[in-house]
Amino acid sequence: MQKNAPILITGAGGFIGKNLVAALRQQGYGNLLLFEKADTPDTLRRYARQAAFVYHLAGINRPKDPGEFYAGNAGLTDTLLSFLEEAQNPAPVLVTSSTQAELNNDYGRSKAQAEEAVFAHGQRAGAPVYVFRLPGVFGKWCRPNYNSVVATFCYNAAHGLPLTVRDPGYELPLVYIDDVVRCFIDALGGRAATDRSARPHCLVSPVHTATLGHLAGVIGSFMQNRATREAPLLTPGSLEKKLYSTWLSYLPADQFSYPLPMHCDARGSFTEFLRTPERGQLSVNISKPGVVKGNHWHHSKNEKFLVVSGEAVIRFRQVDSCEVIEYRVSGKRLEVVDIPTGYTHNIENVGETDLVTLMWANEPFDPQAPDTIFLEV
Repeated sequence: MQKNAPILITGAGGFIGKNLVAALRQQGYGNLLLFEKADTPDTLRRYARQAAFVYHLAGINRPKDPGEFYAGNAGLTDTLLSFLEEAQNPAPVLVTSSTQAELNNDYGRSKAQAEEAVFAHGQRAGAPVYVFRLPGVFGKWCRPNYNSVVATFCYNAAHGLPLTVRDPGYELPLVYIDDVVRCFIDALGGRAATDRSARPHCLVSPVHTATLGHLAGVIGSFMQNRATREAPLLTPGSLEKKLYSTWLSYLPADQFSYPLPMHCDARGSFTEFLRTPERGQLSVNISKPGVVKGNHWHHSKNEKFLVVSGEAVIRFRQVDSCEVIEYRVSGKRLEVVDIPTGYTHNIENVGETDLVTLMWANEPFDPQAPDTIFLEV
């Protein structure tokens, strides 16, 4: 698909539409025909004549009258398809459906009708069609207290509200909005993955499965991590990583920052920033001019020092040797200095300003087992 080709997006202001529009623009697609609820059928007819690709995302899922399901889902789909056929436009059509299309309720039946209309249109018009039956979609910009339990949990956790779980063992499938958008954009190049059913549906991957109890526990822990300074487990591609990104997007604007306990004395300060059982602890050390800190060694614990501001000398001595090794470091030339086990070491501020050093340790500090033995270099 050429980057200047006109792309019609219905429901462009909704949760999925907003994320899709942002991603398409980021990738250089600038000719977007955005159709929203307040627009007229004439606008939709005009867009249908122009479109080289159609994303049909608009729909109804929480109406006051069940009849609105059919008007907003099946009815609007029929209108869009009739405009495409009227214009003899064989543009590919991607439509968002729901896993509830398999269920015998008004919402599911209206979605199933819309699916059948799209498949029939593809046969009549010779147009490629992509029908995505989505499970629960979560991510930034999803409306809380509406139809996403993840959005509601994230909003409540970010605002200090309780997370109500009626059935902790209830299991539900989930897909992340960035994965959905990636699969939607793949369809622009005809690369949508499908299942093998008689009416092939397109697939979003990966699909995560979680219980309500697990979701509440993970999302509820994120705000607590600020107090403990524990970083959540953010394995690439994991549900937890995606939940954390989602939770952050619901923070109130006055809650983006949070204070850290600073351990201050006449020499400067030491402040723990982050800790994790798997990846150790990161801290910020500030030393006044002329101050020497350290003069200790470790059996197994090891560290990395990175001076980001000021001038320093880092000294080492193997505990059974008299030879002193020196490294001169500066915030003007960033370099990491490893602190090996079995070497007593210190760091001296030899500059005229405060010395700021990032210090990483391979394990969080444990006062019950500090593995820190005093010995002057």
